[in-house]
This record gives sequence, structure tokens and C-alpha cells, in this order.
Amino acid sequence: MIAQPTQLPDPDTKPACDVVVWDGKCNFCREQVLRLRRMDAERLAYLSLHDPRTEQLCPNLSQAELLEQLWVITPTGEQYGGADAGRYLSRRLPKLWWLMPLLHLPFSMPLWRWLYRKIAERRYRISGKSCDNGSCELHQRK
Repeated sequence: MIAQPTQLPDPDTKPACDVVVWDGKCNFCREQVLRLRRMDAERLAYLSLHDPRTEQLCPNLSQAELLEQLWVITPTGEQYGGADAGRYLSRRLPKLWWLMPLLHLPFSMPLWRWLYRKIAERRYRISGKSCDNGSCELHQRK
């Protein structure tokens, strides 16, 4: 099932919520965002990194940085990417609390970041995404 923009809460309609910035052209990312949506308890809004509003939301992140990993932007402007976003969300979403002890083990974040990077680098291949349009050029260089 592919997420449609209308299925996901928009940051304009939920300005007090954390915003998940994700790759809206990636099938793997869409599936993960749909899973997250089922667990978010109405605490998150979603924005594809391809949406022009992303520049206003996180002007200090380049397109390449946005493509590398999922980001969570808080209403106060804090930014969490990749495994750090997962760690942050494990504290915010009741249905993810079971992950909290794992993600908060002392000295474990380098391992979680490495694992996240490896999956993110392969996400187009994992999801069967065609790269005919050049959208996964960033990940084919690695």
C-alpha cells in the first residue's frame, strides 16, 4: 500500500506537532511512515522532503542530508535524524516505548546509527524502487 498525502496529517493542520520529514518517492519509506502513522497517537505530522515547505521547516539541512535519513523536526526547531529520530520517537510515542530500553543502552547509539545508515543506503533496492528517474543516485554512489 502506498501512502497518499491525504492519509497523513499535514504540518499546516497540526502546527504544534513534531514533523516527520521523509522521502515521499521511496516505497520503503512510505511503508515505514504508514507503520509510524498507525503508532503515532495523533502526535505527528508528515512532510515529504520533496515538498517545497521543507526548505522553510529545516533550512539548515541540504537536500542530500534530507535524502540520507528520515528527520523529525520539533515545534521548537530541534532536529533528529535517522536512528536519533527513532530514539526520540521512542520517548514520545506510547506504542514505541518498548524500544526505549534498547535505543537508550549506554554507548549503543553508534551501532544504531550504523545499522540505520546501512538500511537507508539500500532502501531503494529493498523496496524494489526503480532508479530510472535518477532519484536514488545518492545511494548508488556508496
